[in-house]
Amino acid sequence: MFLGTHAPKLDDKGRMFLPAKYRDELSGGVVITKGQERCLYVFPVDEFTRITEALRTAPVTAKAVRDYSRVFFASASDEIPDKQGRITVPPALRSYAGLQRDCVVIGANTRLEIWDTEAWETYLAGQEDSFADAAEEVLPGIL
Repeated sequence: MFLGTHAPKLDDKGRMFLPAKYRDELSGGVVITKGQERCLYVFPVDEFTRITEALRTAPVTAKAVRDYSRVFFASASDEIPDKQGRITVPPALRSYAGLQRDCVVIGANTRLEIWDTEAWETYLAGQEDSFADAAEEVLPGIL
């Protein structure tokens, strides 16, 4: 489970440090791909494999499945962290997420998300009131 908010910076080669507390868990490799709201998803290999299996069983005749799968897999890049715990974020993914230098990495349960700092702050500002004012359960019976 990935939690918290971290603030790494991209270097001139497009590399960034993974949060220190997750480096051991992610040392075997990650898959980075496009996420919703113009962020990037970072999955441990095992979790990406689980998602792949789930999408494999989805009906290919469903246009939404085909569309999502094409973007999701075509933009995916498998990366192995270097000895210092850095990964390289490919240029196309940096462009998609608007990443320059200042980034935010958030824990999102089974994945990490990489956001441009300004984009994250804007998104969070727009969501915090909704979160605080939630009048019904988002997940009935759970929370």
